[in-house]
Amino acid sequence: MTKLSVNINKVATIRNARGGNVPNVCQVALDCEKFGAEGITVHPRPDERHIRYADVWDLKPLLKTEFNIEGYPSPDFIKLVKSVKPHQVTLVPDPPEAITSSAGWDTITHLEFLKEVVADFQSVGIRVSIFIDTDLKNIEFAAKTGTDRVELYTEPYATDYPKDREKAIAPFVAAAKLAKGLGLGLNAGHDLSLENLAYMHKFIPWIDEVSIGHALIADALYFGLEDTIKRYKKQLE
Repeated sequence: MTKLSVNINKVATIRNARGGNVPNVCQVALDCEKFGAEGITVHPRPDERHIRYADVWDLKPLLKTEFNIEGYPSPDFIKLVKSVKPHQVTLVPDPPEAITSSAGWDTITHLEFLKEVVADFQSVGIRVSIFIDTDLKNIEFAAKTGTDRVELYTEPYATDYPKDREKAIAPFVAAAKLAKGLGLGLNAGHDLSLENLAYMHKFIPWIDEVSIGHALIADALYFGLEDTIKRYKKQLE
């Protein structure tokens, strides 16, 4: 079964726009769990413009499902994650000023660095996933890092889906098959939505987890959070 992990960064963005604690990030996370989400994802950035490091600490003792922290493995990020000990850490190659994730790792160039980081997190019992594109060489070298999983960066799929969905899914199927053949677990995320999620899942049903934030929180404005989570889970049946 493919798990749905809800990225709650956008909830924190709304809160931070006015200060205070409305909406309450922790309560939204607990509601997501109550409504059927199997995980919560956060991406704390150095400027704390949405999820703050304090939010990560507040969430850890409350969550009953899987906790996934994603981010660039800077010294501060590594220290935070190793202290909090989530179920999973997802390594992304974002520079600090990035608005959102826009590329996967060049695992060939950064092989030795990623090996060290992966081993460091695994040494304290944290599952590691590497954010990656569909370049097959990058997936081959991701396996060489010792990572447990890779997360396919799905924005290109989402962009091309309305124009030619068969062409859009093809490189992701090839990448997913290679990852599976290499013994890697498989996650997926970025711009997945009610429009395109079911089609991806139809062709790659062995995805372990999808992480969805922007589209899901936007849909919740129209359908409500509970109904929205049910709609997303239905796409994964």
